[in-house]
Amino acid sequence: MTSPKQISLGLSMRYLGYHAAAWRHPSADPDGASKLSHYRRVAETAERAKMDMVFLADGIGLRTRDEPEGALRRSHQVFELEPLTLLSALSAVTKNIGLVSTASTTYNEPYHLARKFASLDHLSGGRAGWNIVTSWSEVEARNFNREKHMDYELRYERASEFVDVVKGLWDSWEEDAPVFDKESGIMLDQSKMHTLFHKGKHFQVEGPLTIKRTPQGRPVLVQAGAAEQGMEIAAQHADVVYSMTFDIPTGRKYYEDLKSRMAKYGRERDELKIMPGLTTFVGRTRAEAQAKFDQLNDLVSPELGLSYLYQTLGDLSAFDVDGPVPEPPNATIKSSAGRMLALARERNLTIRQLYQTITPGFGVRYVIGTPADIVDNMQEWIEGGAADGFNLCPPVLPLDLDEFVELVLPEMRRRGLFRTEYAGPTLRDQLGLAKPKNRYS
Repeated sequence: MTSPKQISLGLSMRYLGYHAAAWRHPSADPDGASKLSHYRRVAETAERAKMDMVFLADGIGLRTRDEPEGALRRSHQVFELEPLTLLSALSAVTKNIGLVSTASTTYNEPYHLARKFASLDHLSGGRAGWNIVTSWSEVEARNFNREKHMDYELRYERASEFVDVVKGLWDSWEEDAPVFDKESGIMLDQSKMHTLFHKGKHFQVEGPLTIKRTPQGRPVLVQAGAAEQGMEIAAQHADVVYSMTFDIPTGRKYYEDLKSRMAKYGRERDELKIMPGLTTFVGRTRAEAQAKFDQLNDLVSPELGLSYLYQTLGDLSAFDVDGPVPEPPNATIKSSAGRMLALARERNLTIRQLYQTITPGFGVRYVIGTPADIVDNMQEWIEGGAADGFNLCPPVLPLDLDEFVELVLPEMRRRGLFRTEYAGPTLRDQLGLAKPKNRYS
């Protein structure tokens, strides 16, 4: 009998959880997202559970808008810590779990970023990962000397070159370059040092990096999103992809599309893990799980709920939230508005019910049920060729992480789907990924 495929599990720990009303839950500390103690508790719980990694998404500007008026003051998605600083602190209180952070290729320089993530890899003993993004909002542009965000094609072109440069800098030193021979006075083998001398359209970077080769060879590369250019970057470079797919046929199509692109870059399919986002509401009974879901949704004010619809359907604040969803009065993205309106008509949803389909997981796919229901769903995605694992996005932290660990993980282990011990000291060990070779070796 063939052993079941092991499921990779990452934990997204941004803000106080992924539900719009997370901060209002009776168990939540509303100020937790600004406290090391909050993140330490979350990371240590995830590590005791033997999860692969914790992940901090990031934006370098306040993306939450006061649209409609009154929404901003009700949102907990405003206060957060700089992720690399936070992960460096967490590296000192954890031993095995991976530490992954977003960093933008649009508003950083390759040398600076290569140095930061190489440092984190050393400080953590080989557990660092970089989530590659290009950023997307005008707010971020205005925080970095620009009036408008860089256009779509240009920022992906820049991103591709950026990643090439960073990987080149991480190869500045071969594994055995340090000699540390006190007797002879020789610190290093200079023949094992390699200067990049990169000159491209967007960057001119000489090198070498002033950090020796890292414990993982280089930090794990993560990518998120479904843009064509982003998928090419992922196929060429990424070790992990966080995806946003909502049903198995769509997930399987994305999975096959991305993995089929890898061969032209000389890569095997198993060199990349695809991990869709997943929010879970778990209870010992289905009624208990549904009650948890309903409790949180009841804490979402209309102003905040309408803000989740604003970007697609426009301002619906003049309409009765318990009435039918109207034709969008000022839709900003007509194709998305059409899909959302079709969903509302198909399910006969009110405006309130429509925003309650989005607020539970900040747009992430969610599942409500017993531990067996949750694991059935996860296993169906894995066996259906739509995922290698999941990026868990709990509704409320640390509450829903605790309940996932207590209720869902035992069921996963009973079925042989998840580890009981770590595979080794590095993030690559947990993911089953080989250590990359230095290009000069």
